[in-house]
Amino acid sequence: MKSEVRSPRVSAPVGPYSQAIDAGAVYCAGQIGTDPSTGRLEEGIVAQTARALDNLDAVLSEAGLGLGSVVKTTVFLADLSDYAQMNAEYSKHFQAPFPARTTVQASALPGGARVEIDAIAVR
Repeated sequence: MKSEVRSPRVSAPVGPYSQAIDAGAVYCAGQIGTDPSTGRLEEGIVAQTARALDNLDAVLSEAGLGLGSVVKTTVFLADLSDYAQMNAEYSKHFQAPFPARTTVQASALPGGARVEIDAIAVR
């Protein structure tokens, strides 16, 4: 059994995908650093990382969860030279035990974003 999770506090998907799917675990689509109130990307890697994680948290809250329930993330960076700054901001949003994480460089991200983060959370 699976159900869609949708938060009105996050920009609507721009394609044929859901913000998240609850199938026992909650599988969140990647979020970028777009401010949902303006539709614009935040400036800089630190602000985009913070906003992407806030957006993920908003989606997870619709499923009754939060970032503390995340067990796995994937971080996509447009440039791996942003890793240290992204990592410093990322660490402010999670507590030990930290989620398992994969970080990769992508040749391009939606809307010119510098970071995109997806997550899997469990109850």
